[in-house]
Amino acid sequence: MTASGSAALNGPGAALGPVELVVDARATLGEGPLWDVDRGILWWVDILGGIVHAFDPATSRDETIEVGQAVGAVALRHDGSLLAVGQDAILVLDPETRRLDPVFAFARENPPRRSNDAKPDSGGRLWVERMPFDHAAGLGSLRRLSRDLQLASIISDITIPNGLAWSPDGGTMYFAESMSRLVTAYDFDVATGAISGGRPFTRIGAGVGLPANAVPDGIAVDADGFVWVAVWNGYCVVRIAPDGVIVGRVDLPVSQVSSVAFGGPELADLYITSAREDFDEAAAAREPLAGGLFRFAATVRGLLPYRFGG
Repeated sequence: MTASGSAALNGPGAALGPVELVVDARATLGEGPLWDVDRGILWWVDILGGIVHAFDPATSRDETIEVGQAVGAVALRHDGSLLAVGQDAILVLDPETRRLDPVFAFARENPPRRSNDAKPDSGGRLWVERMPFDHAAGLGSLRRLSRDLQLASIISDITIPNGLAWSPDGGTMYFAESMSRLVTAYDFDVATGAISGGRPFTRIGAGVGLPANAVPDGIAVDADGFVWVAVWNGYCVVRIAPDGVIVGRVDLPVSQVSSVAFGGPELADLYITSAREDFDEAAAAREPLAGGLFRFAATVRGLLPYRFGG
């Protein structure tokens, strides 16, 4: 089923083409798409539903695994297994048996935190975002888990930590904090995992032709170094050049566009997650496809995800 966007028709950049709905999941908070090249599967999550999804493009089948707690993301390990980054713990997920074994427990915090996005870097470390369920201001953070399971807080005093990705050469880390509407670029030290030299990369919102309440969410980087940002409350994904200028967009029929990842045999399919968080009956009627998984046939290739080395 193809679907066209219902807003942002006069938004930034050129419209790049239609999207296809591939799973009508109606997820509360779809997030974290991850391409598994070994299995030819796209993993993704419903954070608030506590569900890991496994979508097989060859069969169009979407299977689910219940984690038993809010789950922010999944990540590949060096041995081919998965990590499920949950509310209370990080768990090893065996894709074949679906067994879940905790390997790292988060310290208890007040108010309680959950995990949001999480991705490994090229050095095998895992970057994990933590935030309160109620989005309380200043209580979010970006943390880095070393290969020997030592957790360090790298960025704190933020509200909703979100998209995270690296440039093709690994030397730049992009990080979105939703409430500031800012995507920041950092110099990244591959050997140590240190970040420095943070500078604004782009802002998302009314100033660039998007709705006033639009904020940046999940991020992916293509092989040409362009950054693709899911725009929550914006009905679109925008493609941003390395100089920070929005050069194109993919329109969607849902407002809560949450994350993006390249996948498929040629890494040229852009998978897009969405949500229906806090929807009432009227909102659900306006956006019947909200919470679905979408696919856009891109004309560029993406990058394979890094793997956790611990």
